[in-house]
Parts: sequence; C-alpha cells; structure tokens
Amino acid sequence: MMDFLTKIFGTHQERKVKKLLPLVNEINSLEKKTSRLPDKALQGKTDEFRGKLRPIVTKIDSLEKEMAELPEIEKEAAKLHLQKRRQELDSLFEDILPEAFAVVREAARRTIGLRHYDVQLIGGIVLHRGGIAEMANGEGKTLVATLPVYLNALDGKGVHLVTINDYLAGRDRDWMGPVYEFLGLSVGVIQNQMDNVSRRGAYQCDITYGTNNEFGFDYLRDNMTPTKEDQ
Repeated sequence: MMDFLTKIFGTHQERKVKKLLPLVNEINSLEKKTSRLPDKALQGKTDEFRGKLRPIVTKIDSLEKEMAELPEIEKEAAKLHLQKRRQELDSLFEDILPEAFAVVREAARRTIGLRHYDVQLIGGIVLHRGGIAEMANGEGKTLVATLPVYLNALDGKGVHLVTINDYLAGRDRDWMGPVYEFLGLSVGVIQNQMDNVSRRGAYQCDITYGTNNEFGFDYLRDNMTPTKEDQ
C-alpha cells in the first residue's frame, strides 16, 4: 500500500522539491533578461537589493539597542515587536530571492565560467530557508553556497561559511571569491596561523570562509577578552 501511495504522491522529499519548482521556474524566467545586462548594471543590483533591505535592517538595529536599555517588565512587548520586524525582513528576503539568485548565476557565468543548474538552485533555496541540502559528490556544493551566501550578505551583517579544514576554506574563498567581488561584496578567510589583526580584517568582510574550529575558538576568545579592542 505504501509503495502504491509513494508512486502517486512521491516521497516526502520529492514533495518538498516539487513545492520549490515554481520558484526555480521564476529564477529561470529571469535568466535571459539578466544575461543581457551590462556588467555595471548587473553589479548595481547589489546596491538595489541593499536599498530595499536597509530601512527594515536599520529599524531592527534600533529596536535591539532600545530593548537592551529597557526594564525587564517592558522587554516582552519589545520582543514581540522585534520578532514582527524580523519576520518582515525574512519576507523581504523571499521577495528578493528570485532576482538575487538570477544575478549570482549570471555573475558566476561571467567570472568563473560556471552556471547554476536547477538542482543547485533548489539546494540554494533550501539552505537559505535554514534547511539541510544533502548533495552527492560532483553536484556542485561549493557553487550552491554562493546563492544563499550572497543573498544573506545583503543585510550587511556578515555571513560565515563553514568548511571542514583550512585548505578547503582557502580554496573555496579563492574559487568563489571572484563571484562575490564582481557583485561588490568583500570576501575573507580565517586560517589557523593568522594573527589577530588579519583575523579582524577577515571578520569585517561581507563574507568570511573558515572552519568550525576557527570560528568556535574565536567566539570563545572574544567572550573571554575583557575589552572590545582586543577582540
């Protein structure tokens, strides 16, 4: 009986993927238009997207600062207001997603000669929405990451991309860096033997590659450091 139902309705994962196909089709529908843009116009999309996000991001920053100074009795109402604003930001990211992904796809084609396939677009959507995208060797996981990383870097808060070792962190930064840099984003990498000044510079970039160990230990070091200047 289960086999019969699976043939009709598909597996749980297949149903999830099916729900994403209209969004993939929307991204694909923008490809021809995006491919015709001159370099400057394509690069200008980053400022355009950031302009759409900036008002709500600024409002969230302001609310977070205000909430830190509120008495405990007033914080619950402030949290609800902040949560609503964050939901608005999430919704705005979703609105921007199709064109942002189309822009990254075209930037990758122009800079590193690679084009995201539909399966990679699906992986990028899943990652942006906080899911896990399991992909086999050779399906382009490194390229997939450029989609959600670019989108989430647009709010100016910085994105950390975690790899398993220093070699991959450096390799992926060098390989995918031209895509981000073409679109006006700065890219850094954290390596094991870096000094504090170099680390600070890498963390100040829009996008920072590194390993789970480096990010984890830097977080601990920052929280054990008595002054902000030493972080």
